[in-house]
Amino acid sequence: MSIFLRRVYSLADRVDPAVFPWTLPVFAKGVDVTFSQPVTFLVGENGSGKSTLLEAIADKANFHLAGGNRNHRDRYAHHATESAMSQALRAEWRNKVYEGFFLRAESFYNFATYFDDSGSHRMGGKLHARSHGEAFLALFNDYFEQGLFILDEPEAALSPARQLTLLTRMYELAGSGEGQFIIATHSPILMAYPGAEIVSCDGGELHKVEYEETDHYRITRDFLNAPERFLRHLMPKAGE
Repeated sequence: MSIFLRRVYSLADRVDPAVFPWTLPVFAKGVDVTFSQPVTFLVGENGSGKSTLLEAIADKANFHLAGGNRNHRDRYAHHATESAMSQALRAEWRNKVYEGFFLRAESFYNFATYFDDSGSHRMGGKLHARSHGEAFLALFNDYFEQGLFILDEPEAALSPARQLTLLTRMYELAGSGEGQFIIATHSPILMAYPGAEIVSCDGGELHKVEYEETDHYRITRDFLNAPERFLRHLMPKAGE
């Protein structure tokens, strides 16, 4: 089983409840998350703190915080993180990993620019010559080989069909023992990965939930079963 990172937890004396991100309700009591499966999802509403935690985990792996791995950390500029979380975190490794990737959908443009300017022949050519989704898929298929893969909302550029492609790639790497995935997502398609752990950032604390218990699953299911009922409620005058 490909579990490289076993746990991340905060040191009480490093947590300042008056400073972001400890002001977020989900982190008020600190952080303590264990990883017992090769695929873990962080879920929650916008602003709940999942991307903040994901970024701190990437920092503990020494990955570039705008996207990339430890080999890219000083290769291109990025805005400094506003989060002081990683300074208060400790990581427990089963095997310290030096390979992998941190994908941030919001700053992927910066990595793609660096990659294209580097003249690399990997991924079949320039990323900016492709659509956002095609560039993501090239990264998943040609650049992801082994290690810890930390993905922040990878579905942002992917159609539902391409999300299924990502699920297949995740299975190839995690199933073979080559990869561990920690993913912040809103996608009920990705969350359906068999055997994955789901950690919710809602409700004022970090806690593990079942797939069918997530709002993402329930709202999507109910909407698809009766879209007209939702639309009548949301747009009562639309049919006049």
